[in-house]
Amino acid sequence: MKFSINKTAKCQVKINIELSVEEFNAFYEKAVLEIGKDLEVKGFRKGRAPKSIIEEKIGLEKILIRAAEMAIKENYNKIVFENNLETISRPEITIQKLAKNNPFVFSVKVFVLPEIKLPDYKSIADEVEKRKVFVEEKEVEESLKWLQKSRAKFTLKDRPAQKGDFVEIEYQSPQIKKAGGGETIKDAFILGEGHFLPGFEEKLIGMKPVSASDGQFSEQNGEKEFSLSLPEKHPLRKYGEKVDLKVKIKSVQEIKLPEINDQFAESLGRFKTLKDLRESIRQGIALEKEEAESLRRREEILEKISEKTRCDVPDILVEREQKRMLEDFKKNLWKKFKVSWEDYLKKFSSFEANSNTADSEQASEQLKKEESKILQSFLPQAEKNVKKLLILREIGKKEKIEVSEEEVLSEVEKILKKYSSPEEARKNLGLDPQELKEYTKEKLKNEKVFAFLERN
Repeated sequence: MKFSINKTAKCQVKINIELSVEEFNAFYEKAVLEIGKDLEVKGFRKGRAPKSIIEEKIGLEKILIRAAEMAIKENYNKIVFENNLETISRPEITIQKLAKNNPFVFSVKVFVLPEIKLPDYKSIADEVEKRKVFVEEKEVEESLKWLQKSRAKFTLKDRPAQKGDFVEIEYQSPQIKKAGGGETIKDAFILGEGHFLPGFEEKLIGMKPVSASDGQFSEQNGEKEFSLSLPEKHPLRKYGEKVDLKVKIKSVQEIKLPEINDQFAESLGRFKTLKDLRESIRQGIALEKEEAESLRRREEILEKISEKTRCDVPDILVEREQKRMLEDFKKNLWKKFKVSWEDYLKKFSSFEANSNTADSEQASEQLKKEESKILQSFLPQAEKNVKKLLILREIGKKEKIEVSEEEVLSEVEKILKKYSSPEEARKNLGLDPQELKEYTKEKLKNEKVFAFLERN
């Protein structure tokens, strides 16, 4: 076999391969045997017909194609393995010469991982200091108050709303509707602690809950209409200096907070005194801050290494990362805001529906263009993400950092325990079992690389 490997583009190589007549004839013979094993010919046992009859029955073209497939697979894989080519795409195969009793000539184009020239990553990691973590008393107090509110008792009241009450409201606004909001918006909060618009909550103090909810605003129901001035940099300012609101309070609930004392601490289950509870809160906050600081330091280390690393970033990996980022964005839209992707494109992008046409294909094309714009906006971050992953992988190789099969299976088991069934896990993670194993292995290896950098 003769072959040559030539770089044709960024992170792409072309492998030219030629098999001699003798080499290709060996694959031709294998193809005849494979195809002929199930062939039934009168006068011969199944699979025992002579080669000439098999060629006549099956046809020379089919045998040559099967022989070519076998030859390509075996020789391409051999070249990749022996030359340490780390391929990252499906091979693009071009057959240049295929005939019986002739050399077999073909070429393969494939994307490969780039050569990565790392800086002195150990020194860089050593220069990034870990910041000390402090827990302030006010943070402990804020957590205590949150716990207190979580154990509050709520009592419905048929009286005007007061500051500190929990209120459920519905409101309408032409300006908010123009900005992509719904016809009627629901909200609930503790009066005096919301962060909607300056002056909004003061207008609700003294309003009674409505006696009926027919979806219509009326003076008889005690609902209120008012306008508020908008701050200069508020997003709604492009629709005017004021926002017009129609509000109704659906319910008013009085909040009774438990007293923060030893009894309160004991009611939480595992604390004997308020002092024990405070100490537990302090330790919890400290642990969260330590984890956040570790993530910050890791990101700074990786960013500094990336700045001094020289490598081509494969376009094919960047495109995959862009698509992954887009899918995550879509999932978060629904998970956090219950907004479908199509609704998001229509409401918050530059998409404008043409009400005078029923051409759904035209609307679909416009939505695709909007999606393409958003996908393109992920490009700079996708390039950074891919480069950093390549750096972590290269450091792992240089330092011979490995992850055992037992470690991978143990971590996969922990992940799957969060879901009621493998089907639910696959739906939520978007990965089949093998992909989940590969993802977990890469994640664990990256964790070990970070731990190595932190130690150094």
